[in-house]
Amino acid sequence: MERIAIFPGSFDPFTIGHESIVTRALPLFDKIIIAIGYNSEKRQFFPIDKRIQWIKEAFQNNPKIEVETFEGLTVEYCKKKNAHFILRGLRTAADFEYERAIAQINKKMVYELESIFLLTTPEHTMITSTIVRDIIRHGGDASQFLPEVTDPDAYKLNP
Repeated sequence: MERIAIFPGSFDPFTIGHESIVTRALPLFDKIIIAIGYNSEKRQFFPIDKRIQWIKEAFQNNPKIEVETFEGLTVEYCKKKNAHFILRGLRTAADFEYERAIAQINKKMVYELESIFLLTTPEHTMITSTIVRDIIRHGGDASQFLPEVTDPDAYKLNP
């Protein structure tokens, strides 16, 4: 059986913290699908097509990584993709409590589904998409918190 992990999130934007989690998880899985979910509760800052492009650029030389979008429950998307693992990064104790509750509900809904948590590295603990968006929104240079892309000015543009 192929070991497929789904790494779900809004990734608005995808940060170097996200990139680190995926890179460090690569030896554990045959394939990692970075799944950009549509959340009606969140206002999007960057268009989904830009987020897809940037993530694909970050992992362009790695055939084990796919980037897709999805709507609805993550557990249903996992079943559709025949994935038995959900990959999540943990920065803080608060993240753990939140993610633990979701993982337990997911497990109750689909028993075969396992949530795999990786701790962020110390240098990435403070990086959140929300903070990075605020830096960009106010004209700051957030490049040190974002994966390198072909057009670094793309992150500076107000979408």
